[in-house]
Amino acid sequence: MEFDLNDDQKRLQATAREFAKDELEPVAAELDRTGDQALLLDHLKKLAGLGLMGLPVRREYGGAEAGLVALSLVVTELARACASTAAILALNNMVSEVIQSAGSEAQRRVHLPRLCSGECPAASFALTEPEAGSDAGSLATSARLDWNEWVLNGQKKFITSAAFAGVFAIWAVTDPAAPKGKGISVFLAEAGTPGLVVGRSIPKMGQSAATANEVRLEDCRLPKEALMGALNDGFREAMHGLGIGRIGVASLALGIGLAAMEAAVRYSQGRVQFGQKVGDFQATQFKVADTYTELEAARLLVMQAAYGAGQGRTIARESAMAKLYAAEAANRACYTALQMLGGNGYTRDYPLERYARDVRVTSIYEGTSEVQRIVIAREVLKSFA
Repeated sequence: MEFDLNDDQKRLQATAREFAKDELEPVAAELDRTGDQALLLDHLKKLAGLGLMGLPVRREYGGAEAGLVALSLVVTELARACASTAAILALNNMVSEVIQSAGSEAQRRVHLPRLCSGECPAASFALTEPEAGSDAGSLATSARLDWNEWVLNGQKKFITSAAFAGVFAIWAVTDPAAPKGKGISVFLAEAGTPGLVVGRSIPKMGQSAATANEVRLEDCRLPKEALMGALNDGFREAMHGLGIGRIGVASLALGIGLAAMEAAVRYSQGRVQFGQKVGDFQATQFKVADTYTELEAARLLVMQAAYGAGQGRTIARESAMAKLYAAEAANRACYTALQMLGGNGYTRDYPLERYARDVRVTSIYEGTSEVQRIVIAREVLKSFA
């Protein structure tokens, strides 16, 4: 891959960095504490105005046509300031890419310009269910064709952005007799559709402003044209989306880890114990060296996956490796950084406790670390077959 960023990628990275510093960083703690939706939506609207809500989307549909490397760079910069905002932007870009990849021309023309421009605040990826998390092939939500309408029934859980999303990508079983994972289809539904009920917001440990809701489908009727892609091919589309999503989550984790270590290193340069700066102790320096090495390795894995996807390659193994390593490395980075601050790191006077809470879920959503290992092992073993 080419390690040097092109001019567009540098510009988008700089734009995201400036927005993060000027707009997100000053209010990130407030957003975490209050979950102020009006403030969050204002940020999303501004991000759309900067062209960051549809980075992989082609220009003809209102996107930036900048690719997944640019998306990774932008998510990393935003996550250094506010993980909640970065998570919503990453998700919106992921759903937009799924619509671009699997949607009909009419679906693209209707939904993508709205998602890219900010007319539609965000999109939701409605796959997870109470009994189908990592095991995405075990969906219980059903969709049956009744004349010219699809009728959906079921329940979804942990649906990010559902509280304010304008469009939902919803996965449901359309052929219950098919082998596991083979009879699933995906549908597009607009917010406000009768029978599409957004339930309670689930209290979370971190990323508080990126609300995750329960969603119920109660005889939800969608036009026949709401089907996205081929009938019974939805599981493949879900895996394509999750591959993009894993690049986003890996980038998110990387940004949080970098922010945590930057805060810790700055602190260590001013904090004096036993007559010298904390940063002058070899024990501290070894922590800094090891952690920054891990974060740089994570960055390279993420860039490899993003670059490969942009070249049209299959990146199941690469995206799983990037997500696994970046999430685990960022979790270690946040706890190392908190340890470097000692008791102060455990207080809300410093951002380390927020980083530690925000980063924890990166090793869970878009596939747990255990699932990533299964994917990696499967792909490696397949290469020997």
